[in-house]
Amino acid sequence: MTSRYPVHLLLSVILLTGSTGARAQVLTLKDAVRTALNNYGSIKAKANYVNASKAAAEQARRDYLPNFSVSAQQDYGTINGQNGPLYGFGGLGVASSGMAMPEQNWNAAFGALYLANMNWEFFAFGRMKEKIKAAQQLAHRDERDFQQEQFRHEVKVAGAYLNLLAAQRLSAAWERNLERADTFRSVVTRRARNGLIAGVDSSLANAEVASARISLTRSRDVEQEQANLLAQLMGLAPQPFVLDSLILTRLPVVVTDTVAMQTDAHPVLQFYQSRIQLSREQEKYIRTLQYPAFSVFSIIQTRGSGFRAEYITDHTAFTHNYWDGVKPTRTNYLLGLGVTWNLTNILRVNKQLGAQAYTSKALQNEMEVVDQQLKAQLSLADAKMKNALDTYREAIVQIKSASDAYLQKTVMYRNGLSTLVDVTQALYTLNRAETDRDVAYSNVWQALLLKSAAAGDFGLFINEF
Repeated sequence: MTSRYPVHLLLSVILLTGSTGARAQVLTLKDAVRTALNNYGSIKAKANYVNASKAAAEQARRDYLPNFSVSAQQDYGTINGQNGPLYGFGGLGVASSGMAMPEQNWNAAFGALYLANMNWEFFAFGRMKEKIKAAQQLAHRDERDFQQEQFRHEVKVAGAYLNLLAAQRLSAAWERNLERADTFRSVVTRRARNGLIAGVDSSLANAEVASARISLTRSRDVEQEQANLLAQLMGLAPQPFVLDSLILTRLPVVVTDTVAMQTDAHPVLQFYQSRIQLSREQEKYIRTLQYPAFSVFSIIQTRGSGFRAEYITDHTAFTHNYWDGVKPTRTNYLLGLGVTWNLTNILRVNKQLGAQAYTSKALQNEMEVVDQQLKAQLSLADAKMKNALDTYREAIVQIKSASDAYLQKTVMYRNGLSTLVDVTQALYTLNRAETDRDVAYSNVWQALLLKSAAAGDFGLFINEF
């Protein structure tokens, strides 16, 4: 005997939550999806990426504010000056100011500097505006990425749920097969002991029971794998699940409905479109880097010194008193307007802009490929739905005929009118019919899920529950 299990659908499978106890709680498909969206790590990660990019967009907006700095310093030292050139390489120069004297002296006093500075790049041909829009578009892309990740995961969980449910139904079918084989073995054994049939029939019946147990074990192994996958997708520890088995006792309402793909509403296509929009917004920002930037600036500065004005002629005209040194005595202010333009940036930006334009085209090409794949998938889903419905109709006929044949052969065998081979063949046929029926139900739902995934409308599937 061979077991047949439903073909795995489009994405991956598994994840869900079930509770165990004296009476296990039934895990519905909607509960499984809801638990997965709340628990799964990649969904949480995408949500945090969205929050990070929104914060970055707000930070870009605040970058447009003018810079305003305040500073204060109090020092103690000498003021020996010297004629000659000096370059403060790496900020290592000392800003001591004083007259140039013929020789070194070590007169020292306190000094202080207090200042407030403001500078603002108020106009750069839209550079800051485009930077803000690019940051906002990045946040929009991450938001679309989060939505498409949720959509994909919903499909994965639904597929895993259906696969586990089908595996459980198949295990139940193999249990019934084992029960029938064991019951029939009891009949054969009694008849053999009474000398009504050959003893070899008893051995063959035992072999059939062993074969039924092996098939059941294999089916349970597949069931455990599916349960493990479902637990992973739900972010839960591996555990047995009690699922809503009523799903596989009816057909979806929209099995024959024609569904069109809405490009502007498909979560996956929206994500790819947001990538293109981000790249194009970055092109606009890069283009502004080749233009000059206009700035306004101002500064007010107050200084104090322990060296008096006559120190130039009287080298004793200084004090070591702290307050006299740090007390403000001289103030200067400055207002200005400036422009900076790195002309070689024009050459650099042209190439950078060209590279970004090619990136935009590449992203557009990727979106076209995904769009073609989804349309092909939608067409395939319609074909699978038709085939699944045809199989379902035949499975109904098959299960009734196989049940009648098995009942007939067992009755005939008890009355010596058929052989054990005939009964065994009828048993095979009945088991195959039961598994085909369960697979047919599952394949109809899987086809609807595939159609829902291709159309970008998970509600088409989940609203059936």
